[in-house]
Amino acid sequence: MAINDVINLPEVNFSEEGPVRHLHLGSEWIQGSMLLDAPYVLVHEYIQRMMVGLMFIDPATVGQRQALQLGLGAASLTKFCHKVLRMKNTTAIELNPQVLHACKGWFNLPADNPRMQVVMADAAQEIKKPRWQGTVDLLHVDLYDEDAAAPVLDSADFYADCRNTLTDDGCMTVNLFGRSSSFQRSVDKIADAFGMDAVWAFKATREGNTVVMAQRTASRPSSKVMAERAEVIGRDWGLPADKWVRACKPVLS
Repeated sequence: MAINDVINLPEVNFSEEGPVRHLHLGSEWIQGSMLLDAPYVLVHEYIQRMMVGLMFIDPATVGQRQALQLGLGAASLTKFCHKVLRMKNTTAIELNPQVLHACKGWFNLPADNPRMQVVMADAAQEIKKPRWQGTVDLLHVDLYDEDAAAPVLDSADFYADCRNTLTDDGCMTVNLFGRSSSFQRSVDKIADAFGMDAVWAFKATREGNTVVMAQRTASRPSSKVMAERAEVIGRDWGLPADKWVRACKPVLS
């Protein structure tokens, strides 16, 4: 069940484990997953946590917001923002055309439409374009190669470019995972771009994924506001946001 390799890009294939289909980039490492009977549900705990930026914007405005994913993976976040949150616009930037082909063929990614697009490009270069500056409310960064050893893009300059894409109350979430990656070094680079007071983090999941969030504008919403938003997020979109209130903490606290 493999797609033909593309020169200089890893082979894309998938596996199935009971009710779950996994996407791989030519190795055992899972790049994303989908429930076969519920293709728009976010399967893994870390991918659910990538939506923690919802806690920092008014839920009533989500339908007028824009999401941007750097790295398509199994299209989980792209589909969720488009189909479940029904955001005004959702765009994913992906380098490997075979990943896009797999997502459309086996992971229920809809065709491009006025509210959702996939841009085939190098994310590091694409986000520098004027069209993205100050326009993104939820930025999801999940960029790994076939070895899943460390983030492909993980520099202070890259994170500064990410910050430039965000609206004033926009948030970036990053999946930090890998045998060679250093959590603290990555956090320091994010803090160089955003300021340490704008950086929040979860503890690692059992699988070793640590989700870090950074705000364009640092804030500390009250516990009452966070609880009210968590209730809406859980009720309307099925995410365990009540746990996020306790689990996602400012790095400086």
